Amino acid sequence: MSNQKQNLKIIISGGGTGGHIFPAISIANELKHRLPDCEILFVGAEGKMEMEKVPAAGYKIIGLPVRGFQRKLTFQNISFFYKLFVSMIRAKKILNSFKPNIVVGVGGFASGPILKAATKMKIPTLIQEQNSYAGVTNKLLASKVNKICVAYENMERFFPKEKIVFTGNPVRQNLHDLSSKKREEAVFHFGIQANQKTILVIGGSLGARTINYSISKGLSKIVENKFQLIWQTGKEYFEEAKNVAANFKTDSVKVVDFISRMDLAYAISDIVISRAGASTISELCMVKKPSILVPSPNVAEDHQTKNAMALFNNDAAMMIADSEAEEKLVNEAIRLLNDEFLINVYRENCAKMAVSNSSEKIVNEILSIV
Repeated sequence: MSNQKQNLKIIISGGGTGGHIFPAISIANELKHRLPDCEILFVGAEGKMEMEKVPAAGYKIIGLPVRGFQRKLTFQNISFFYKLFVSMIRAKKILNSFKPNIVVGVGGFASGPILKAATKMKIPTLIQEQNSYAGVTNKLLASKVNKICVAYENMERFFPKEKIVFTGNPVRQNLHDLSSKKREEAVFHFGIQANQKTILVIGGSLGARTINYSISKGLSKIVENKFQLIWQTGKEYFEEAKNVAANFKTDSVKVVDFISRMDLAYAISDIVISRAGASTISELCMVKKPSILVPSPNVAEDHQTKNAMALFNNDAAMMIADSEAEEKLVNEAIRLLNDEFLINVYRENCAKMAVSNSSEKIVNEILSIV
């Protein structure tokens, strides 16, 4: 391989939630695997999750003060324009000092300023759109970037057709192997029984209010039915959920604010209750897990409902509206756990929708551009 390729300098930008961060880290890991001498710099948003998770994965990150735009009139929107202006100036400085060969955007508002500045400076750019409904930042940048990697079909309604490459969403590397050995490891890791049916609840990396309240409300039914529960609450709801679980004096309910070993959580679970973020859906398909999806109503263009519909329409998952979750979620989870036929239908159909080697495909595109 030529020396120039070996010494590549790449900026990867984006974040805000685990759904943007973990795919970004997967792309970085694949780049490092292929080109051990390449230099990778992450650019994120100050105070957001990426500032902690990216260094933990072994990469350097610089934060910009950029924030999301509130859809209603608030004081924050005045500061939004100021922060955007400062972020644009800082983005230019980062590009001038790091001198990347390419800038990769993975979504989330942190990717906007650096990609915009890179396109102005004629630096090659690639964006990875994870959702079935394109985000505002990516739609605005589409005409200027070199390539757009997508995870769903029919994305030409948002992007120029000739720039689109279907790659799927990268998933965490350790999810590719969920052997029985991992299942055994999970029993010790979470301190649960190997022979009891297990529900895994993940409300996204920041937690999900509706899912947490629905589980709290129906926890007695889960315990009565002798099901085990691994309940990821997010930081905000952790103490409250712990107190609710403590009332039941049982070892079968494990409450955690964040799961670092998702491979073990997936390995031991029989069904998964989750929001419908694009990364989570890609992971569920990859690990062949039957799921109940509760799309978040608080996201741009209601894209989580559109993500969930892609599985629901293929008989690959159950879907419950956020507004109906408190009433239905736990009952439906119990019904699903007792329906072996439906579990197998979901397992087979979501497995058909999995796209493997997404990180490799995206890295191929990055290398083809530079």
